[in-house]
Amino acid sequence: MTLDTIAAISTAVGEGGIAVIRVSGPDAITESAKLFRSKSNIVDAPSHTVHYGHIVNPDDGEIVEEILLTIMRGPRSFTAEDVVELSTHGGVIAVKRVLALLLRQGSIRIAEPGEFTKRAFLNGRIDLTQAEAVIDLIRSKSDRAFTVAMKQAEGALSRKVKTLRHQLVELLAHIEVNIDYPEHDVTELTNQFILEKSRQACAEIDRLLKTAEEGKILREGIVTAIVGRPNVGKSSLLNALVQENKAIVTDIPGTTRDVIEEYITLGGIPLRLLDTAGIRETTDVVERIGVERSRTALEQADLILFVLNGNEPLHEDDRKLMEQLKGRPVIVLLNKSDLPSKLDTAELADFYTEESIVRMSVLNETGLDRLERVIRDMFFGGELESADLTYVSNVRHITLLHDARRSLTDAMEAIDNGIPIDIVQIDVRTAWEQLGEMIGDSVAESLIDQIFSQFCLGK
Repeated sequence: MTLDTIAAISTAVGEGGIAVIRVSGPDAITESAKLFRSKSNIVDAPSHTVHYGHIVNPDDGEIVEEILLTIMRGPRSFTAEDVVELSTHGGVIAVKRVLALLLRQGSIRIAEPGEFTKRAFLNGRIDLTQAEAVIDLIRSKSDRAFTVAMKQAEGALSRKVKTLRHQLVELLAHIEVNIDYPEHDVTELTNQFILEKSRQACAEIDRLLKTAEEGKILREGIVTAIVGRPNVGKSSLLNALVQENKAIVTDIPGTTRDVIEEYITLGGIPLRLLDTAGIRETTDVVERIGVERSRTALEQADLILFVLNGNEPLHEDDRKLMEQLKGRPVIVLLNKSDLPSKLDTAELADFYTEESIVRMSVLNETGLDRLERVIRDMFFGGELESADLTYVSNVRHITLLHDARRSLTDAMEAIDNGIPIDIVQIDVRTAWEQLGEMIGDSVAESLIDQIFSQFCLGK
């Protein structure tokens, strides 16, 4: 596929050791050569070579920047096109000056968000699941999430989907033979073949969907709200988990006035922590706004860490919160366990099991190991699956797998109900097309644009 030539800054804007500008397209090498002064002629240079030189303003010959220029000729590049990467000094000014000169070349334009990865997809170097894994790599919040995304970028999920589609193609071919040669009277055998192959495909889809909940957690993190009445240690808990003083801690109730958000990894489990304002009745206008925001965060949370002060008797505000949290996934944290216990845990028995109660001291940072184990039990059945497992974490993929399974179920039900085989064929073909939409074999251009618009500029 022939496209125009694009350029963009591929590294984060700001101070750093180096910055990289990526150029991709048919004129990437020749247009870059017009600005590059070096002892070597990069127009004829072999692929995957690095060249030292300077970027020169063609108007007056002024040296603009000292760079390293890397050449990767298509199709042996990320986009499968000719690619040039210019490594400049880090910093906003240097990289912008070089990019501005490149864009002054008539055949180079600024890249759209995700356009380099989009070209890799359009040029057949990667499929759509691999392309989507690129953004998961960038947004990974934990080592395990990164590993899952890397496996998908390498094609682990694609291979499973392609195997499934191949099985359905064989099934469709068998059905076609039955439709084209009805005189052989093999309908009963064909029906049994369809049922067997459809059950096998459904079983494989079920195996993939079984990983969906854990995969989504690894990809997005568990939205975790830290709640409790004022001054029970919520902000201190956040600081202990983050290992940084992100929240102001004082003895004054109502210090936290807004929801503070932080990402952490606890024993390989990514958590999106929301430290909320203490929930209580108050006449303070600003604190009341914080309390309302806390209630909103509470509704959005996948997990609630309910902090109680173990050094005080249960407060009426604690009891009100316990009522509000009924039916929600809650872990009770009895803070200040380093002090004499004054809270009667028997009052908690009507709401929480002993397994969901963690005694801890945020001050001494004890009890965090126990908290990790309880979260692991609650969301992963005690332990994370093997790192070799192919997880499904993308909502689009999960939806299409459910749709494909439903189509195969419709096909099996149609056979049981004596529906003609040419109607059954429609359901099987629909499942095949839905799986194809996962990897991009059959997908609307508008959806492709929507997917790649989520990428950052330069990727």
